[in-house]
Amino acid sequence: MIHGETVHSPLPMDLPWWMPDHFVFFGVLYAVLGVIGIALAVTVFQALRDAKNANH
Repeated sequence: MIHGETVHSPLPMDLPWWMPDHFVFFGVLYAVLGVIGIALAVTVFQALRDAKNANH
């Protein structure tokens, strides 16, 4: 990748990880998306568990 060239894909295998600015930005981005995804999954599983145990 030439300096100043834009990234054409956000997929991890297409990123120039040797460039520190890309490493920091996309590393933080994927970490935040991972935390949001885990929190969403926990919320869904808790809602399903509560719906199953509810006495309706």
